[in-house]
Amino acid sequence: ISLFPDLKTVIDIGGQDSKVIKLKDGKPIDFLMNDKCAAGTGRFLEVMARAMEINLEQFAPIFIKTNDKVDITSTCTVFAESEIVSLIGQGIDKNKIIKGLIYSIADKITSMVERVGLDEPVCMTGGVAKNLGVVKALEENLEIKINIPDEPQITGALGAAYLAQNLR
Repeated sequence: ISLFPDLKTVIDIGGQDSKVIKLKDGKPIDFLMNDKCAAGTGRFLEVMARAMEINLEQFAPIFIKTNDKVDITSTCTVFAESEIVSLIGQGIDKNKIIKGLIYSIADKITSMVERVGLDEPVCMTGGVAKNLGVVKALEENLEIKINIPDEPQITGALGAAYLAQNLR
């Protein structure tokens, strides 16, 4: 909250889970978490990058420069990985697959945001916030500008330390 004082919605996408937190006066009033599967998390991106034999850091630049996408229909990481291997086997352009993968994450998170309700301003935290492709896809889906802290992967830890310090 101290990074973005008027914050109303937090989208947090880490390696293991994704969360949407709705705030009022800096306090959580609604919360939704996907922790049942890896779809919509950093782990999903890591698995897909490995399956495609492409460095994960290349995903964002590929997303930005690629115009077309291939829809990824599987929401489960295991099935999506099989789908990608099949698409590559069919000769589908890997760049289009990557764009489709990023949109599949953005679509999943967009659905979570819609269930909680979107109020601006919005901030995105977690390591996935460092992937500009995911940020851009979410901004497009939600038709908003998303604020990103300088070190989004440690924002939660910084917040916890700040709160602990103020408990003294």
